[in-house]
Amino acid sequence: MPTPLRQLSGRVWIHPGDPDPDAVMPCVAVVADDAGSTVIDAGQSPGHARLVQSAMAGAGLPAARRLVYTHHHWDHTWGACAWEVEEIVGHQTGAELLAAESRRPWSHEYMEREMAADPRLGPSFRARARAMPTWDDFVVRPPTRTFTDGLTLPGGVEVRHVGGGHAPDSTVVAVPDPGVMLLGDCFYPPPFHLREPGPAGEEIDLPLITALVAEGFDWYVDSHSPPWRPPSP
Repeated sequence: MPTPLRQLSGRVWIHPGDPDPDAVMPCVAVVADDAGSTVIDAGQSPGHARLVQSAMAGAGLPAARRLVYTHHHWDHTWGACAWEVEEIVGHQTGAELLAAESRRPWSHEYMEREMAADPRLGPSFRARARAMPTWDDFVVRPPTRTFTDGLTLPGGVEVRHVGGGHAPDSTVVAVPDPGVMLLGDCFYPPPFHLREPGPAGEEIDLPLITALVAEGFDWYVDSHSPPWRPPSP
């Protein structure tokens, strides 16, 4: 049975991620709109994307009209090839990085060679292999619509670049009505294979998350934790 969507608040729905950290399966958000839903992040594989699509149909939500990438990392973008949408929205830096990723010869054999050359890639590449039982029809899809600072999409969905240590293209998506901010991984430490040695390399970006929480949204959703509310003043 597909995992059901959870209606978080108003027109914002959440497809929960896998709580197993080794799975590296983030949540996917849906902003429902009669003109076509906006899906925040594509899923970590075509199979993950199809789970979200099935859950959207089961909840009676309009089909996806667009995808928005919170950043270019594989677990947020590799499902894109399974979506039929009018546009994929992402930061310009992420578009350049994904264009480079699209030229790599992705396969289990390729990842084995890469891990042998750099064992620090192991956690990421083993999770990718687990997510991709087949590479049939798989392609990495860069954004088709890019921005540098931010833009507002139909339905009042606000897309804003925040950057940070986790990814240079980290983006948050705000839905003022009904008061939800989707954070992606923006305040997380860098991926394991890019971290500096020592505890400092594992710290969250406290100033960034503090500033975002100060904006006073009712709900905040990062990609690998349950949705949460800021503490009351």
